[in-house]
Amino acid sequence: MFATRCAGCNQPGDLVCHRCRFSLAASRPPHSDSEVVAALPFDGVARQLVLGLKYRNRRGVARLLARLIVRRVRPTAVDLVTWAPTSATRARRRGYDQAELLARALGRELGVPCRRLLYRAHGAAPQTGLARADRLGNPAFRARTARRGLRVLLVDDVVTTGGTLAAAAAALRDAGFDDVVCIAAAATPSATRPVQSANPAQARTTAMASVGSSSTSTPRMPTDSAAATFDGTSSRKAVRSADAPSLLRAS
Repeated sequence: MFATRCAGCNQPGDLVCHRCRFSLAASRPPHSDSEVVAALPFDGVARQLVLGLKYRNRRGVARLLARLIVRRVRPTAVDLVTWAPTSATRARRRGYDQAELLARALGRELGVPCRRLLYRAHGAAPQTGLARADRLGNPAFRARTARRGLRVLLVDDVVTTGGTLAAAAAALRDAGFDDVVCIAAAATPSATRPVQSANPAQARTTAMASVGSSSTSTPRMPTDSAAATFDGTSSRKAVRSADAPSLLRAS
C-alpha cells in the first residue's frame, strides 16, 4: 500500500532507482559564466529530482543531491553553510524550505555547521513564473551580521538567471562576510554554456553522427542493458587476480 517510487522515473523501487543513478552519473556538470557553480544540468533525471524535492515532498532527495555536490564540486575550506530562503508563503504551503533541507544535508556531508543567515525582505515575491528581467531585479534579502573572516557556502536548489543567489550573496557581503561561495544543485541551460570536450576523438564522433541519432541527443534514461554494462565494467568489479605467468610476461 505504501510502496516507494523512484523520484526520477516514478517506478516502484528505491528513492532513486539504479537506472536513474546511472543517468546522473553519465551527466556532465554544467559550466556557468556567473559565480554560481552547479553540480547537475537542470534536465532529464536531475530535473525530476529537483522538482520532486521542491514540489512533491521528496525530502530524501536532498541527501542524494548533497552527496553529488560534494563529489562533483568539492567545496572545501568553508566555515558555515547557509541557504537562500524561499518565501514564507511557499514554505508554509510545502511544510519545509527545500533549499534549507539541501543546505543542512550538505553541511552534514562536509562536517560544517549550517546556520540560517538570510531572510527574505518584506514584500519580496517568489521567483517562479517571472520573466528573466523580473528575476534579476526582484529578489531582496537581509542578512544577519557577523564577524569578518568567515567563509560562507551559499546553497540553492536550482539556478536560472543567478539573480537570487547574487542578491543573497550581496546581502551576506554587506553584513560582513568577506568570502561567499555560491553553489546550486542544478542549473538551467540558459544559465550555463556547454563545456568543450577535452577528447578530440569524442568531438569527431559527435560531429559525424547523423541528425536525430542517439549520439547527438542528450541521454535521459539508460536502458537496462546499458545499466548492467555499467555495473559489469565498474572499477570495483573489474579487478581480476593475476597469475604468475601473466605477471612475468608483463614484466
